Amino acid sequence: MVVFIYIFLTLLAFTTFYPFWNSAVISFNTGSDTALGGITFWPREFTLENYGVVLNDTRLLNGFYISVLRTVIGTFLSIVTTSLFAYGMTKRELIGRKYYMIMCIITMYFSGGLIPSFLLIRGLGLMDSFWVFIIPGLISVWNMIIFRTFFSGLPAGLEESAKIDGCGNWGTFFRIILPLSGPVIATLSLFTAVGHWNDWFLPSIYINNENLLPIQTMLKQILNTNIVSDQMANLDSAAQGQLAKMQTVSSKSLSMATMMIATLPIILVYPFVQKYFVKGVLVGSLKE
Repeated sequence: MVVFIYIFLTLLAFTTFYPFWNSAVISFNTGSDTALGGITFWPREFTLENYGVVLNDTRLLNGFYISVLRTVIGTFLSIVTTSLFAYGMTKRELIGRKYYMIMCIITMYFSGGLIPSFLLIRGLGLMDSFWVFIIPGLISVWNMIIFRTFFSGLPAGLEESAKIDGCGNWGTFFRIILPLSGPVIATLSLFTAVGHWNDWFLPSIYINNENLLPIQTMLKQILNTNIVSDQMANLDSAAQGQLAKMQTVSSKSLSMATMMIATLPIILVYPFVQKYFVKGVLVGSLKE
C-alpha cells in the first residue's frame, strides 16, 4: 500500500511539473528545431537567443516593471486595508456589524457584471491609470473573513493589557495585533500577490496605454501570435535588429521565454513564505 502511494504521488508530481519543465526546455531550444517536434526533457539545440530578444525589448521590460510595481503596491495596500477592516469587524460594540457582514458576504456571490464594472471604472476616472490595478481589488472579503477569524482567536488579554498601557485602537492594532499575525499575513500576501501577478484580463479591458500594460497581458498577446513576423511588429527597434540576425527564433520559442520570465519571480517567492505556513499550523495548535 505504501509503495502504491509513493508511485501515485510520484506520477502526480511528474504530471504537474512536466508542463513547466517542457516550457523551460523549449525556451532554451532554437525555434526552428522546436518546430520539428519531439522536444521533451532536454533542448536538442541549446540557445539563449530567445531570452536575448525578450530582454532587449524595452516594451517587455517595461511590462515586467509594471507587473512588479503592481504586485508590490497592490499586495501591501490590500493587506493593510483588509486587515484594518477585519480588525474593526471583530469588535462586538461596532454598530451595524452584522449588517456590514451581510453586505460583504453578498458581494462574494453576486456582482454587477462586466458592463456595470466598466462604467463604474470609467466614472471614477481610472481608465488608463495605474490605480485601476490597485483600487478595485483593495479589499478582499474572503481575506477579511480569514483575518477576522485569526484576530478573534487571539487572547483578549493582549488588547486589555495594551489599553492599560495607554494604547488606543490604532496603537493596539499596529503594535500588538499585526506583529502577532505574521503567519496569516504571509499566507494571504502570497495569495494576493499571485492574483496581482497573474492577472492579464483586467488590463486588457481598462488599459489602452501600452506603457501601462503588465507583462502578463503582453504574454497573452504573444501567445495569440502564430508567426514570428507578427511579433516583430510589436518589438522595439533594438529587438527587431537583433531578431533579424537570428534565423532560429520562432513565435513559440519567444512566447515560452517570455512565459518563463513572467512565471519565475512569483515561484521563487514561495520558498521564503513556506516557513510561515508551518508556523501558522503551530500557532493554531496553541491554546491560552
